[in-house]
Amino acid sequence: MDFALTEEQSAIFDMARDFGANTIAPHAAQWEKDGIIPKTLWPELGALGLGGIYVSEESGGSGLTRLDATLAFEALSMACPSVAAFLSIHNMCARMIDGYGSPEMKERLLPGAVSMETVYSYCLTEPGAGSDAAALKTRATRTDEGYSLTGTKAFISGGGYSDAYVVMARTGDDGPHGISTLVVEDGAPGLSFGGLEDKMGWRAQPTRQVQFDTCITPAKNLLGEEGKGFKYAMAGLDGGRLNIAACSLGAAQAALTQTLAYMDERRAFGKSLNEFQALQFKLADMEIELQAARVFLRQAAWKIDTAATDATRHCAMAKAFTTEVGNRVVDTCLQLHGGYGYLADYGIEKLLRDVRVHRILEGTNEIMRLIVARGMLAQ
Repeated sequence: MDFALTEEQSAIFDMARDFGANTIAPHAAQWEKDGIIPKTLWPELGALGLGGIYVSEESGGSGLTRLDATLAFEALSMACPSVAAFLSIHNMCARMIDGYGSPEMKERLLPGAVSMETVYSYCLTEPGAGSDAAALKTRATRTDEGYSLTGTKAFISGGGYSDAYVVMARTGDDGPHGISTLVVEDGAPGLSFGGLEDKMGWRAQPTRQVQFDTCITPAKNLLGEEGKGFKYAMAGLDGGRLNIAACSLGAAQAALTQTLAYMDERRAFGKSLNEFQALQFKLADMEIELQAARVFLRQAAWKIDTAATDATRHCAMAKAFTTEVGNRVVDTCLQLHGGYGYLADYGIEKLLRDVRVHRILEGTNEIMRLIVARGMLAQ
């Protein structure tokens, strides 16, 4: 069992970390104030191969593994978890198109997705269908023009900002087998958006409801087969959960690195903070948890890459564990900064606000525990 990263994997991590440090981190606070990530950023990431991370090389993507992806997202999140998480969502959509789209669809849509000239959002959650995603109500009805969609999606990252939306909608009966996946491009007749959500964190990426009022999308934009959309959506979520966990890991590592430097400089009662044994114990606890989370996360990614039968359960465990560790570590780092940690200038409070949502999205951590328990009982 070899836990070492390959030379290529180390290069992926270093590339993403350096890009984040040079191109994202200096602007992250301002982007949060503005409430938007400049669209000019995405083609720069596309040029690095990060717009189609696990799109096959035959389709023009990077063809990387899920483990490779976690390295990229961990590194980018050291600069800004909000930007990294948005990139993860786009990649989840690109992977679905590559994995399930027709040859015509892949040829038509993937070049823009991989280059990130076209930015994608993922539309599953609805106002009345969150954890119970299979209960979604948005309906797509066949017409002579293709499909007519009616319904509303909620909490959509990139709503009103992205260029296209991968939408799960009901084409058949109730339940998961009645759900299909369609690509709805910005500007489609009947497509509109709700007001900008005023969120606790992830403020740099705009979040809105996506609304369909007899919204027309052509038949060629059906992704895969009718009735298999829920299966496609759930398959994408395994990788998405790992990416969000990696975003928590990167944010927590950034907070810890900053805290180590602060504690070396900050003095109280005649000595540096890092000389107090009680505070050293806190540092040790954070390092232990982060190292454990990192190994757990990479093992889960390896499970997907090797098509292990228990991959979904391990993804759920890793997502729950790593996002909770990340939240604890960032919160402890803020505490160790004292009053300064509460100030925006130090950046720790932004990290804490950003990582909090990781325990909710891509499946709440309560649902992750349900997946784990069901897997245990099934054995």
